Amino acid sequence: MPKMKTRSGAKKRFQVKKSGAVKFGKANARHLFTHGKTPKGKRTQRGTGHLKDMDAKKVVKELFPFGAN
Repeated sequence: MPKMKTRSGAKKRFQVKKSGAVKFGKANARHLFTHGKTPKGKRTQRGTGHLKDMDAKKVVKELFPFGAN
């Protein structure tokens, strides 16, 4: 039986908290803030967010086969 592999891309993108919530970094906030983005858009892309419960279950079950961490 071959070894199961963790999804190394998921390890880099998600962090599972003790409460079971899945934390992620927001997209589209890397560069080009001088034009093309409204101030509201810049504010909402700041920092991190948490996945909804339904999506968090999928991420933990499918992308972390050995558990959260």
